[in-house]
Amino acid sequence: MTNPETRIGKRFAALKAERRAGLVTFVTAGDPDMETSREILFGLPGAGADLIELGMPFSDPMADGPSIQASSLRALKNGMTLKKTLDLVAEFRNADNDTPVVLMGYYNPIYILGVDAFAAEAQAAGVDGLIIVDLPPEEVDELWKPARDAGIDFIFLTAPTSDDARLPVIVKRASGFIYYVSITGITGTRSADIADVETALKRIRKHTGLPIAVGFGIKTPEQVAEIASVADAAVVGSALVDVIAANLDPDGKPEKGVAEKLLALVADLAAGIGGAGEKVA
Repeated sequence: MTNPETRIGKRFAALKAERRAGLVTFVTAGDPDMETSREILFGLPGAGADLIELGMPFSDPMADGPSIQASSLRALKNGMTLKKTLDLVAEFRNADNDTPVVLMGYYNPIYILGVDAFAAEAQAAGVDGLIIVDLPPEEVDELWKPARDAGIDFIFLTAPTSDDARLPVIVKRASGFIYYVSITGITGTRSADIADVETALKRIRKHTGLPIAVGFGIKTPEQVAEIASVADAAVVGSALVDVIAANLDPDGKPEKGVAEKLLALVADLAAGIGGAGEKVA
């Protein structure tokens, strides 16, 4: 079960008390630049985000679709690094000590920094969880143990192809919540059929008592509401970074008001599950 003393545990407990699902928002750290990224991150809780997934920019984000790949490349081009991502979380944590922040990305930058150093710095910054998409359960111990020793939840992905033999292996070391990837393929593409999602979640719940967040292909308030009717949380990412991409000038610089437009979409998404405006950043 989720640890009730962590930010993630407290947030899911509060959502359960409110009898609603949560909205998990994904943005890439440093996209499109540090100033705009900071404005977006700091504004997400007030717009209705219950949990925040913050992407760690990486040059080869193989599980991501074109939108998130482009966001990662924009951030890297503007000098974003793993260290600066952790600094951004620490800055956010000084302003908001309640909203859970989960870092999502790939193992290579962490490996280069060093797993022990990363775990210590992530803990000091106020990181609550990790989703490392290219680390399967069989290869996770090197990072999993330092992270868990630092009190950081390790969140694993499950997919439509995760059968009853595979699920116990996945959930064995999981904490915080389970992330159900509702489609096979990359982020930001098609959407899953809600009946298929509901069937999959019933199967996953036979193996774990952790909350389940559902992501991939969720872009509209209607889709968020639909997922919220069967899941503990809905994850939206590509639709948000698409707002950034649509509001860049010919030189790739953010146009005025891009953060406000993104946060307005978050508020619309949160309204789909009754979460808009209920928290203050």
